[in-house]
Amino acid sequence: MAADVSAAGSAAPVQARHVTAAVIGNWLEFYDFVVFALFSLQIGATFFPQNSPFAQQMLTWGTFLAGFLCRPVGAVFIGRLGDRAGRRPAMLLSFAMMGLALLALVLVPGYAKIGVWAPIVAVVCRIVQGFALGGEVGPTTAFLIEAAPPRDRGLYGAWQSASQSIANISGGLAGLLVNHVLSASQFGDFGWRIALGIGVLVLPFGFAVRRTLPETKHVGEFDLAAHPELAEGAGLIEQLAGHWRIILLGLGLICGATISTYIFIYMTTYAQKTLHFDAGTAFVLTVAQGTAGFASSLAGGWLSDRFGRRVLMIWPRLVTLIGIIPVFMMVSHTRSALVLISLTAGLNIVVNLATVPALVALTESLRREVRGLGAATVYATAVAAFGGTTPLVVSWLQEVTRNPMAPAWYLAGGTAVALVAALLMRESAAGLGSKAA
Repeated sequence: MAADVSAAGSAAPVQARHVTAAVIGNWLEFYDFVVFALFSLQIGATFFPQNSPFAQQMLTWGTFLAGFLCRPVGAVFIGRLGDRAGRRPAMLLSFAMMGLALLALVLVPGYAKIGVWAPIVAVVCRIVQGFALGGEVGPTTAFLIEAAPPRDRGLYGAWQSASQSIANISGGLAGLLVNHVLSASQFGDFGWRIALGIGVLVLPFGFAVRRTLPETKHVGEFDLAAHPELAEGAGLIEQLAGHWRIILLGLGLICGATISTYIFIYMTTYAQKTLHFDAGTAFVLTVAQGTAGFASSLAGGWLSDRFGRRVLMIWPRLVTLIGIIPVFMMVSHTRSALVLISLTAGLNIVVNLATVPALVALTESLRREVRGLGAATVYATAVAAFGGTTPLVVSWLQEVTRNPMAPAWYLAGGTAVALVAALLMRESAAGLGSKAA
């Protein structure tokens, strides 16, 4: 892939290796969140020793949520940096912060050794990681879209979601590896540290390749006389003026997308605690879902370039809404590993066909001069409100109702919200009604 980023003024052409550099960084940042979710039972035992397994799980998912609550703050700070100083400095800052926090989490001792300081340090690490990840999605997605030829923006932008699926695959494979080579006690004691440590090993390479990225956003390219709201010192509200419709619809679209993402990540815990499968089966499930998500993300981006964003945002969402309840009924009643893996992977394929066009449509519908800030803020706010809370809410619902269908009903609600937003969205694809820069 190569694209001449003419809109970026003096920016150099973007090659496949530059897109790869953006994807590697995005993979690492999501890999950490995936591994934390996959090893939630073991991490909970390390940092939150409790007599009640439910209380331990709620504290673990609360720590998981802490990282999400700081995402909007990181989105505003790093997203604005990306719009003012350029996409590359924003992406480097996000990557460096994420890497340092990841290294600290791997090394911090457990509750048994340092007491209450263990969960405190773990929460601080999650907060820093959340801040960094909040500023990752906007500048990275803007970079990918601005690097793309106008008629291939969907395919290029799809690598944002595809890199998250790669994180699922690699997280699941890391889980299978440590589950295979470690004893049961070792797996519980430090298996999650090894899995996260794999991400740490990638840090130097990832930072080096990100430093080679060309700039797709020429600093000062927009006209301050025409847009006084973008002047230095202008507030967040002033900068995003004129985008309220796309912001509200974007929140609805990302609400459905992030609930589905974290329901599927939660399925590892669901498979072990609710369906009583072993850890190996749960990790195979994660790899299968990641593989399905990777293929369908790229397919969704490619198809949206040819048939438009709206059709891909609407019809797969409708199919998802119809299929959620039957899939979860089959999974919860048969208690078959094959049924669990095949049906949830199939549902994941349909979900991701709609997810990628939604994120691309949101990003390219924003003016270039507020694209990093706007996309990052909308994404981070929706993910903090709905994504980070999903495992916590679903765990609580299952504990209260004792109903294995609780995740299905929550997923159906989020999908319905995204479907309504998609129906109200305008077409943004080049040549199909787009007016985006």
